[in-house]
Amino acid sequence: MSAFNGLGMNLGNLSRLSSAKTRSISPENFTGEKGKGGMATEGTGARCARDLGQGWKISPSVVIKAGETFTLADIDGPGAIQQIWMTPTGNWRFSILRIYWDGQEHPSVECPVGDFFACGWGKYAQLSSLAVCVNPGSAFNCYWEMPFRKKCIITMTNIADEDMVLYYQINYTLTDVPDDCAYFHASFRRVNPLPYKEVYTILDNVQGQGQYVGTYLAWGVNNTGWWGEGEIKFYIDGDKDFPTICGTGTEDYFCGSYNFENQETHQYQTFSTPYSGLHQVIKPDGVYKSQMRFGMYRWHITDPIRFEKDLKVTIQALGWRSGGRYLPLQDDISSVAYWYQTLPSVKLPELPDRDYLEII
Repeated sequence: MSAFNGLGMNLGNLSRLSSAKTRSISPENFTGEKGKGGMATEGTGARCARDLGQGWKISPSVVIKAGETFTLADIDGPGAIQQIWMTPTGNWRFSILRIYWDGQEHPSVECPVGDFFACGWGKYAQLSSLAVCVNPGSAFNCYWEMPFRKKCIITMTNIADEDMVLYYQINYTLTDVPDDCAYFHASFRRVNPLPYKEVYTILDNVQGQGQYVGTYLAWGVNNTGWWGEGEIKFYIDGDKDFPTICGTGTEDYFCGSYNFENQETHQYQTFSTPYSGLHQVIKPDGVYKSQMRFGMYRWHITDPIRFEKDLKVTIQALGWRSGGRYLPLQDDISSVAYWYQTLPSVKLPELPDRDYLEII
């Protein structure tokens, strides 16, 4: 039996010994080196610790100035990211998270930080799942395992006009990575409004072998009435006009049913489970908050959608019109697609400009 490499952690293998090395990067140890934490003499906490000195929370956070990119982690492999925690200030749509693997020039992850952690509407939305947790007061956590062989670089770009403060910790392991481990990817998109009778594309132009593992949708409704009759479709390995996987409705894909409606109160019922949820419902306030907005996630942890050559994912936006007919909606839809695949990967679509990203 081969030695346990410390990857694929779960309760079933938690007792197994491994020679994998545990490391952690934070503002108190920017390099993650062994025995190098808590040594700062300057930082955002230096004034608070002026009576105590070195070792007393001198550098718990970083300030990322307007327009600047800060490198959160630069790690030589082989190894794997095992957990990321952060709490950013400012506009979450204006803080762009990027992750680069093994020297590839373009990022494999490129998302506004709020959307990456399933908070696309710019405000706190509690979430409890296996892959992502959002905890009080604005704590973003992800547990996607992210193996790499040569290099991992994680950056945050502040595209706002104001400086931002970021507390963060990246927990990882240095260990052997099996040949069949693929690389984590995540891609953000937004269309506002969706053109009439067009489908929303969550992901396309994926080339290589891998598996699709998750969807986050921030859905803003521009009509009254129910908005979730649309089908999600997965076009796998050369599918053209018709997909291999076709869902039965938006709420069905997110593991709900019948409009996410509480059958006693006849109101939307939020829920957050290990694999899926409708964890955010923003209601009109009768003045300026005029539209319904929803946040939903679906993790394919036990049912990954595997592809060998290519993948495309779309979802329809459908409501109801007179005569019992479907109404193609023109809604405000943002998404993050999460998947693993081989390298090299195709360059992700360019992010929209700041004004188009902005949530009003």
